Amino acid sequence: MHIPTTLSSLPTVIATSGPSGTYPQRAYRNPLDTLVKFLDTKHGAEWAIWEFRAEGTGYPDKEVYGRIWHYPWPDHHPPPFRLIPMIMASMRNWLKETDREGKGEEKKGNRVVVVHCKAGKGRSGTAACSYLIAEAGWTVEEALQRFTERRMRPGFGAGVSIPSQLRWIGYVDRWARNGKIYVERQVEITELHVWGVRDGVKISVEGFVDEGKTIKTFHVFQKNERQIVRGVLKADTHLGDVVAEVINRSNSIKKSKRSRTLADTSTSTSTSKDSSQSSKASTQLDEEQGADVIFRPSARVVLPSNDINIDFERRNKAAAGWTMVTSVAHVWFNTFFEGQGPEKEGEPNDSGVFEIEWDAIDGIKGSSRKGTQCFDKLSVVWRTIDSLDRQASVVIQEPKEGEAVPQTAPADWRGQKNSTPDEGKDLGLRVSSPISASVSRANSIKGNTNQSKEEADEMTGVRSDVSNSDEAASESAKNKGPLPLSSDLPPPGDMQATSQIENSENHRNQDTSDAASPRIPQTTSPQLMGSPIEGVIKGVQHISTEDLPDGKPQQDLKTSPEHMLGHLKKQKDTSTSS
Repeated sequence: MHIPTTLSSLPTVIATSGPSGTYPQRAYRNPLDTLVKFLDTKHGAEWAIWEFRAEGTGYPDKEVYGRIWHYPWPDHHPPPFRLIPMIMASMRNWLKETDREGKGEEKKGNRVVVVHCKAGKGRSGTAACSYLIAEAGWTVEEALQRFTERRMRPGFGAGVSIPSQLRWIGYVDRWARNGKIYVERQVEITELHVWGVRDGVKISVEGFVDEGKTIKTFHVFQKNERQIVRGVLKADTHLGDVVAEVINRSNSIKKSKRSRTLADTSTSTSTSKDSSQSSKASTQLDEEQGADVIFRPSARVVLPSNDINIDFERRNKAAAGWTMVTSVAHVWFNTFFEGQGPEKEGEPNDSGVFEIEWDAIDGIKGSSRKGTQCFDKLSVVWRTIDSLDRQASVVIQEPKEGEAVPQTAPADWRGQKNSTPDEGKDLGLRVSSPISASVSRANSIKGNTNQSKEEADEMTGVRSDVSNSDEAASESAKNKGPLPLSSDLPPPGDMQATSQIENSENHRNQDTSDAASPRIPQTTSPQLMGSPIEGVIKGVQHISTEDLPDGKPQQDLKTSPEHMLGHLKKQKDTSTSS
């Protein structure tokens, strides 16, 4: 993905999906030798890679001539903010042709930065947009729009779409506009205030360790650490409770709307009565939407940095020994920025409250999908550790031009798992864990999903042509967006329209040569389906219509009236109708 500019002083950045030089990953990911050949052909020795994969790059450094910078962090999450100044400075020094040791400018070529993560979208987009904002002076809106235009096909959404990553890009903008000062501190989580928390919700506090390559769970709130201020939480909840909750909520909303409609046309007496009934229904609805709860940890929960993640998972019993995970979500925030650190010249507030509503938090694996609702609103109360109890705060500034820039140790390029507690977490059945019964935590019974399918899903809508932006735009114009919803499809009897849709999809697949694009499964047009199979089907004898009294052969049937039982001949009715 080129980010072209009209001014020579602005950078060129190429974003790509994570390449691999080994099988089986090479079969469904970006082949490393193809990428290197492209970069060598187009840019000679004037390219270098910045990789952000905590799960491992998939290739050794020597395969890219050692021109690689490592700043890995887990997929679908924002980076530890202390990495941002290092990433920005190292990119700037490379593009301005200052080597890593800071020996000054020697070359006068047109260098490019190549960024990649797994799909070349979330983590790569966060870094690329941050560079445009912090080093090239772009606004947040301009950077996000340009990345989406150059990286995504039309109709497939934004390039950077995860709420916490977008929040981090906003942090970068504030950091760049206020002197690029960042102070890392130890932070304690003192309370969580949750409005409308539902039954069966597990809440965890997480943060970065191992230079940002790993997300660690620092605390899981137990049942004895919560104080219910309003409402009731059930000790044990079942899958049926969740279904009833969704149905009751939908019915209550419909009843409330009907009550308001009837009230508009009734007398003042009936209006008062309907209003009272509506108020009772509203109260009942509020009770069904959970309780207001304060969570206070029984032991101090201290995290090593400003980066805080609050993770949610909702579980409901499905059967003996089984639970159904009906919701998975999380949200990241940084206390230096929530404490107004950039605006206070690097001296942020020592305490504060971070607030967010359910609809604004991150979903499963970077998507908007979260399952059933866990809560209505969340407030996280935090404070920095007293000076006597904490390690000294670390002031982190962006290295100056020409100064040496440190990088973090890379993950194992062959692959590194368990970098985050939510790895492999999804909705569905799990085996109950008696060890964590106090929070109803469950262990997943799902096996590893097909890797190629999962990665193909992540690559949906991402451009792959980096050789020419105009060609990429032309190629993407053929892809009109995601497949239509079932509600948009023609009725089953519309053979012609169904055939046209299939022919359109077949033509689109033939025109698409993107190796990273997922294969769209094809369905058989009703026009191509064979006639019903006669014989024994699932143990039931199928009788031909011509074997029935006065029946006709199946191939001779043309209209629905001819499908009458036995296909008896109709007698002409000579009587007049009244």
